[in-house]
Amino acid sequence: MRIRVRRTGGFAGIERSAEVDTADRPDAGEWAVLTEAVLAADGGGDGSRVPDGFSYEITVDGRTVRCGDPNLTEAQRTLVTRVLEEGA
Repeated sequence: MRIRVRRTGGFAGIERSAEVDTADRPDAGEWAVLTEAVLAADGGGDGSRVPDGFSYEITVDGRTVRCGDPNLTEAQRTLVTRVLEEGA
């Protein structure tokens, strides 16, 4: 599964993105559980929440969820953090 996170906004307005492919990872099951929770929580919002807050676009195998600070679910926050830290 391919997971892509794109972060925009913030005070400086700098965009950051990263992608993780879980196909050959030993922890692929953990990623699958996490992404299921993120996709299930999709509120269909546009990702903009507060001035100077971060907005996120999370894409999992072609399905995109938009969310933003400070209204991230725990699953969204965990996934965003992991992808931005571990992704390329």
